[in-house]
Amino acid sequence: MRPLEQNAADLLRAICTSRRGTSASAFAPVANRITAWDQVLEQARRHGVLPLLYLKLAEVAECVPASALAQARNDFERNAFHCMTNTEELLHVLAAFREADIPAMPFKGVVLAAAAYGDMTARAAGDLDLLIHYADLQHATAILKSRGYELRTKTLADGSPEAENYFEFHFERPADGMILELRWKLELTQPRYGYDLGLDWMWASRRSVMLAGAEVPDLDPVRSLLVLCMHGSKHAWSRWMWICDVAKLIESEPVLDWTFAQGEAKRVGLERCLALGVLLACRGAGADVPKDVLRDLEADRAMSRLADSLLRNLLERSGAPPKGVVPYHLQILGSRDRARAFFSPSILRPNERDRAAVKLPRFLDAVYYVIRPFRILLNRSSR
Repeated sequence: MRPLEQNAADLLRAICTSRRGTSASAFAPVANRITAWDQVLEQARRHGVLPLLYLKLAEVAECVPASALAQARNDFERNAFHCMTNTEELLHVLAAFREADIPAMPFKGVVLAAAAYGDMTARAAGDLDLLIHYADLQHATAILKSRGYELRTKTLADGSPEAENYFEFHFERPADGMILELRWKLELTQPRYGYDLGLDWMWASRRSVMLAGAEVPDLDPVRSLLVLCMHGSKHAWSRWMWICDVAKLIESEPVLDWTFAQGEAKRVGLERCLALGVLLACRGAGADVPKDVLRDLEADRAMSRLADSLLRNLLERSGAPPKGVVPYHLQILGSRDRARAFFSPSILRPNERDRAAVKLPRFLDAVYYVIRPFRILLNRSSR
């Protein structure tokens, strides 16, 4: 992929940092300078922000070549159709689960778009994600199979996932390509992240949102914020869409209870994910956060530096592991969980990489316990 032109990068940043009600005329000067519209569209697709891009460009159509605007419109309409089919299927699945007395909480996707963006077509459509109780997994699986889905997750004889510390079932429907994931636990890192963030964590505080004229369950604002920050952090914030999700949620909740959000984040080990996600939303998507809250989050210097690093690499090297001696997946853990990870015997247990780095006879296996810490430090410091 060739380097992104500065004007193209400026336009994408302007789109992502715009707030609801921002006049599209503010983007006209930047749009007029674009010479590589193919790059703009390619990056917007990759980062999941093409719907936002098109909605703004349509208002300044005179600044955009007809061919580029037509491509953006085609993508937008295709995404809108995807959103509508996802919505229809979600409503059918929720109705089937209700009839079977299976509580289910949809998250991300079209529900987030409706609640935070105010328009389910303004966000790139993805898969359907539902959180249920593990006790309902087999019944829910049978219902989905009756709707034409195939379970693609490998299971044991008792129906549980074959992989250890795995908390989701992945379903695909060959007839139309619909993808749905059932989860019974949300995890940040595996297997060290030991909090039980399942349906019980969010069901009692749920609210509802209107979706295609129907009322569907939705996460309360604080847990929605924490789930978005967890998800983005888990994937190293490699797509601008995930940063925009946090910014749009904050914008849609002007009276969000930040004291509760910070306290709950600390309780469930997500204080660093919250800090990182909100700092990225402020710096990369124009989120407006109370000054005292922002000061608290910026006090975590490591997350503040990490946010700057991720934003610098967002367009050219998104998803690249941040440099540093401490691995990224440990940096984003809360203080108690980092301590557990650092002092866990498993972190010093030798593996095949250690044996490949230094060849020793079998009777000297114990030496690998000494070699491993130095190999990890050398590997991380060289990045």
